[in-house]
Amino acid sequence: MTTLLARLRQARPISYGQKVFLLATLPLIAAVFLIFLVVTSQSRQLAEREIQTLEAQLIQTKRDELKNYLSIARTAFVNTYGRAAPDDEVAKLAVTRELSAMLYGQDGYFFVFDYDGNNLVAPRQTYLIDKNWRGLKDIDGIPITDELIRIARSGGGYHSFSWPKPSTGETAQMIVYVNGLQDWRWVIGTGIFIDDVLNNVATSRAVVEARIRRTSFYIVAIAIAALMAVFTTGMFLNLRERRLADAKLKELSQRIIDTQEEERGRVARELHDGISQMLVGVRYALELARRRIATPDKSLDKGITELGSAIQEVRRISRDLRPGVLDDLGLGPAIKSLSDDFMARTNVSTEFETVVFRNRLDQDARIALYRIAQEALTNIERHAQASHVDISLKGHRTGAMLRVSDNGKGMVWPQPPGLQGLGLRNMQERIEQLGGNLRILSSHSGTVIEAQVPLTHMLSPQQTKESA
Repeated sequence: MTTLLARLRQARPISYGQKVFLLATLPLIAAVFLIFLVVTSQSRQLAEREIQTLEAQLIQTKRDELKNYLSIARTAFVNTYGRAAPDDEVAKLAVTRELSAMLYGQDGYFFVFDYDGNNLVAPRQTYLIDKNWRGLKDIDGIPITDELIRIARSGGGYHSFSWPKPSTGETAQMIVYVNGLQDWRWVIGTGIFIDDVLNNVATSRAVVEARIRRTSFYIVAIAIAALMAVFTTGMFLNLRERRLADAKLKELSQRIIDTQEEERGRVARELHDGISQMLVGVRYALELARRRIATPDKSLDKGITELGSAIQEVRRISRDLRPGVLDDLGLGPAIKSLSDDFMARTNVSTEFETVVFRNRLDQDARIALYRIAQEALTNIERHAQASHVDISLKGHRTGAMLRVSDNGKGMVWPQPPGLQGLGLRNMQERIEQLGGNLRILSSHSGTVIEAQVPLTHMLSPQQTKESA
């Protein structure tokens, strides 16, 4: 900068104003360039973190879905497997037939390998059956059969590889969850393709890159058009980019929550309309067979009883994922049902108090408050060692208030950074998306959780009537 001023002074005398202009302009140009780099870098880093968070949440949702599917499948054949000997071929045949009939979605099915690598069940890809697939690898060289056997032997887990989709034949990324039936030396599992997740992430990344390039162009254009306004414009754009990044983060968080609710609703419908109906049909057939048998059969009676328990468990899981009473009757009856189930399951005295909302809360507020109550009761059941729980749901001048209190042992609050539980973080994120407040008070005599939703989520009587 000093050398440039010296050359300009030799070429032509410059005034004090020009010196000030140059001394102000050159740092501004450098500042604009640095701001350009910082804004671009921060925007890319923030966007990448948001995209990675979205991808991780979506994949975790897929993993949880797989685990639920396999748990339901095990429930369907656990009685047959539990009563059978290691060499009971009749029981093995019955289980393979039952698993072959369990299809879901467009590409969903259950598969079985024995520990020697022979495929026993593959209903959508029957060419795999009765063949040994030890040493099988995908197009990227990732071991498939051997790794699935190893995971099953070690207690079960997840594995990811490329596999052709039964519906189209195209190769796509797949996540598989397997468990081992040690007595029969079987690997049982199911998988789900995540190409839709990867495509959504790639699309989001392309959109973010396009926005970053567009923002960079704006910054350069403004710097060229008005050097004197570079500093002000740069600061404005920097703050604007931060606001956009925060808004994008909030939007992505809302998308994650919405995706979770959509997945829960879809799985709940599949459980209720699919697997539950299948189990009811099986129970009806068994009851019909029992009426036709002249002599009582205790094992058949026990099987019908266990199947009834399985049906109730499937319905409970479906209700926990997406309770129909929340959409049909509103938040008050839904939380009442939740508290009754909690008291019946844990024998913890539970009292619920509410006012008549008449569906005055919008859908987002109803879902958020229900999930907060559900998470609070789950924490009480797991950690609080409480003997009494009070739940109240009321409206007041500033909005709606959900209050859950217990007389348990309490917890450390506020919790140290990095040690806060996932459930509490989910509560905070849900209430922040609504613009509300979450308040937690904890001591050795118990814990109080208060979630407040602002008036903006209260529907007018006319809107309530239309939504009804």
